[in-house]
Amino acid sequence: MNFQRGRAREELEINLIPMIDVLLVILIFLMVTTTYSKFSGLEINLPTADTSQTPEQANEINVVITASGDVLVNKVTVSGREISVIAAALSRHIGGAGSKEPVVIINADAKTPHQGVIDVMQAAQVAGLSHISFATQNPTR
Repeated sequence: MNFQRGRAREELEINLIPMIDVLLVILIFLMVTTTYSKFSGLEINLPTADTSQTPEQANEINVVITASGDVLVNKVTVSGREISVIAAALSRHIGGAGSKEPVVIINADAKTPHQGVIDVMQAAQVAGLSHISFATQNPTR
């Protein structure tokens, strides 16, 4: 007995809506759990040097700042602590027109007031010296 004689068979279809719902839930889960971290970096091109070359002796101006705030430029005591007086002392130690711009090396005592170091840096700027370096020493072990 065939009770389905007059009926035609329906074609089978795949219902895509539940599959789309599952994919959207997975996508939302991945978006929420993903950490978005921005890596910041600084691209630096380091200079190279050959060990066979001898370093060129630069014109240096040694500035010593004592713990009490006194300033010595190339072992000569500066009469005052004002920026203009220190700048004048630095200007006296600048070489002639043909020489390179000297490097100001600041040797400050560990107990020197911070303002003393800033005053020497400003005096170097007033004197037209832009190359400044700080001298340090390794701690004794």
